[in-house]
Amino acid sequence: MKIFFPKTPKFVTWLYPKRIWAFSRLQNRVYLTFDDGPIPEVTPWVLQQLQLFNAKATFFCIAENIQKHTEIFQNILTEGHAFGNHTFNHLKGPKTPAQKYLNNVMAFEEVIQPSNHPTIQQSKLFRPPYGKLTQKQAKGVQSKGYKIIMWDVLSYDWDKTISEETCLQHVLKNIRPGSIVVFHDSLKAEKNMKYTLPRVLEFIQKKGWKAEKIEMSF
Repeated sequence: MKIFFPKTPKFVTWLYPKRIWAFSRLQNRVYLTFDDGPIPEVTPWVLQQLQLFNAKATFFCIAENIQKHTEIFQNILTEGHAFGNHTFNHLKGPKTPAQKYLNNVMAFEEVIQPSNHPTIQQSKLFRPPYGKLTQKQAKGVQSKGYKIIMWDVLSYDWDKTISEETCLQHVLKNIRPGSIVVFHDSLKAEKNMKYTLPRVLEFIQKKGWKAEKIEMSF
């Protein structure tokens, strides 16, 4: 059973107004995001596709994966994309005590110190794994200066019960200027995402829109 909808309902955004669900509809920009990487089997392919279409994106990374695949993470930075905090090891918010959750979020920062990544610029973008966190956890994350980035379009690329075409239509039927779209650079999502992403990038290009990374200055 689906917990979320491909298009985020308005009432959800009203319930959590301090979280970022989309950006201005007045400019022809969209924001593609990729959760759970980086991994060698998928992330380099994503970077290649983005480069082909001169697109930028935001990667919400798991710190454990950054540790394992430092070179790939560095490629994300070198190619001009943004990154965000997706916790140290993909914790489930509602099943984790608030302080333990916040410690896991802050452990991410230890991994991305300039001593490990000389060209890095600080990021205070955060996306909760599974899209879930308690209000206490949210306040704790925000107290550390983070902006919680959610979405208004969910591809469902990780869902193996849906077809590749259904995944694609989830995006094409709902994306519009200002949209934040969720993909995953993960093994679980690989099949659907690899079918969907090039077609979405082509759609964006034909519309005359620009795929941009999320900037901290918004």
